[in-house]
Amino acid sequence: MFAEKPPTVTQPSYYAALKNSKTIIISDDEYDVFGDGSVIMKLAPGHTPGHQVLYLRLARTGGVVLSGDLYHFPEARTLKRVTIFDFDQAQTPVSRDAIEAFLIKTGAQLWIQHDYIGNSRLKKAPDYYE
Repeated sequence: MFAEKPPTVTQPSYYAALKNSKTIIISDDEYDVFGDGSVIMKLAPGHTPGHQVLYLRLARTGGVVLSGDLYHFPEARTLKRVTIFDFDQAQTPVSRDAIEAFLIKTGAQLWIQHDYIGNSRLKKAPDYYE
């Protein structure tokens, strides 16, 4: 993120103010943000070295996992396809298996951010999930 020569696809000016902000280094596979299990960051490397997914336990909606780039499309999940531009193509399936096990354990929904059809069905502001 703060490399001397950042990757060409990034815009360092968008997050430059973060460089000197308070930082928590997460060294575990899972980080419980509030200590109550309602928001959990889970390590899912492969797409990038430090890729993570976010679990939210919502009172009425239940558990939701925001996949980030773990899967780009639902077909990647069903067909077990890994994009050619993943940082570590061997690690991606390992991370996916771990997150799939977490989904089963928690009964959470998986929301795939690049899924146009799935996202078109989600509530948008001013509507919200509880």
